[in-house]
Order: sequence, then C-alpha cells, then structure tokens
Amino acid sequence: MKRKIKEIKPDVILKNYWNNNEQFADLFNAVLFEGKQIIKPEELEGVDSEASTVLEHREHAESIKANRDNIKIQKKLSASGVQFVLLGVESQELIHYAMPMRVMGYDYASYKKQYDSNAKKYKNEEGLSEDEYLSKMKKTDKFIPVITVVIYYGEKPWDGAKTLHEMLNIPKEMTKYVNDYKMLLVEARKNDLKLHNINNQDLFRLLQIILDRTISKKEAKENVIQYSKAHKTDKSVIMTVAGATNTRINYNILEGDGNMCTLFEEIAAEGKAEGIMEIAYELGLSDDDIIEKLQNKLNISLDKAQEYLEKFHNRTL
Repeated sequence: MKRKIKEIKPDVILKNYWNNNEQFADLFNAVLFEGKQIIKPEELEGVDSEASTVLEHREHAESIKANRDNIKIQKKLSASGVQFVLLGVESQELIHYAMPMRVMGYDYASYKKQYDSNAKKYKNEEGLSEDEYLSKMKKTDKFIPVITVVIYYGEKPWDGAKTLHEMLNIPKEMTKYVNDYKMLLVEARKNDLKLHNINNQDLFRLLQIILDRTISKKEAKENVIQYSKAHKTDKSVIMTVAGATNTRINYNILEGDGNMCTLFEEIAAEGKAEGIMEIAYELGLSDDDIIEKLQNKLNISLDKAQEYLEKFHNRTL
C-alpha cells in the first residue's frame, strides 16, 4: 500500500509555528529592538485573527474581510497601569507588489474593529458633548496600537514596494503632503536578525540555506541535512521550513525514528528522482521503464517510484 503523504499548506504550518509565544516574542524583539528582550512571552495573548469591517458610504456599504495570519496582544504592566499593543505577522511566499497597501488595510481593519466595539458604549447623548456623540467616541478614548511584520519566504530578492509612497506616482512638490505607510519586511533568505530563540535561529538559518540561489539545489539540500544533524533541529522547525518552501511532508518519516534530518534526505532523494526522470523522458523511455530505473538507481519500492513519477507528471502539466 502506498505510504500516506499529506499536503500541508504553507500558511497553516507558519501559523502554527508563530503561535508559539517564545518564538513570536523573539521575532518582534529582533525586528523592533535589535534583539533586546523588551517583549516577554508571558505578556502575549492570542486574539481573534478575524479583522473584518464595513466601510459605510451614503449609497452603499462595502465589506472588507481581513484574516490575519497571526496576531497577539501584548499586555505590559507600567507605572501608569497596563499598556497594550497588537502585534501581527503576515507570511508571504510570493512577492506582492501591493503589500504596503495590504498591510495598511489589515491595520486599518484592526483599528476599525476597536472603534466599532468602543462606539457600542455610546447609544445616546448622555454624558457626551455634541462632537463626541457625532464621533461615537470620547475625546479621552484611546485605541490599542497595531504593529505588523511581513515575513517573505521566497527565493527571489524582494523587489516590491516597502512603503505606500513607492506605489504612488507623486509629483515631487506634493510628496510631503501625501501620507505614507511603511511596512516592516523580513526576508527569510537574507537578514541580520539578532535572534535568541534556538528554534528561530535554526528556522532562519535553514531557510537561508535552502533559498540560496548562489548554490545548486543539491548542495543546498546537503547543507541543510548537515546543519540539521549538527544542531539536532526540532521537528516543528523542520515542518515549518518544509511548509514555508512548499515541500511535501511525509508523516511516516517524521513519526519514524525521530531523526528530523530524514525529511531533507527524502527531499534530496526526490531531487535525484526528478533528474533521472528528465533524462529518461529525453531518451524516450516509457513510464514502466522509468519506474524500473528509479527502483534500481535509488533502491526504492515500486510504490515510491510510482509516487515520484506521479509528482513529476503533475509538475510538468
């Protein structure tokens, strides 16, 4: 019987990874504070990632649905009481040339959700000035600030805009009057983050290795295997790297002898199989001949050879 293979969507794997408070806090400390331990894991609490809102116009209402990848609230004690900050992570597999505008939309939706919740308290004019009643907000009301970090997991260098201004064609004399919106971007393939969490260190190091375009994929996979063995990389990190780079995960391997680097050995074997199949098709061999060649060259079962062939067909459709 063919071994069970499950497709794990990158967004699901990445959400699960960044749900961990220690890893989440370490990321934001690296991005915002150069690694200084300002945000503590125990201060973080998960919140609803749904940030839907409705923009009301005189003639129609437009719904905006914004599902955050990961968002947590930081509750920090201070001399003046409790301070709150909303921290969000957005994961990008591909370059999105409108990303600053998307981030602006996510952040706006978070603020609008806070505004709507706050406005429900003011059902009549009692205790409100005319301006406050019109605003559905008291002068003293304050909202929780929102900070969003975008992590890009692609092979190519990010060549898209990082600010709203970069998306606009603004006359030079008007630039200072057009509000800008900057996004915080982390490129997994190349960054100088000062990380303290071991899993985060391994995650970004493995991503840098596997996304390195200056070396062959075969060499990258070998380097990944060596790193995983030397650092005894955690299972969650292996799964996250595989998910972020859109690699299929074989649960029989992951749940087998406990050697996490075997997943990457499987990836390496798949790469060899693809090379064999490309040459075989150029030579005009039949599918049956190719399956036999895969079995002999890679010392694999009939089911595994058929699996490789099926995947190869799907990629070349």
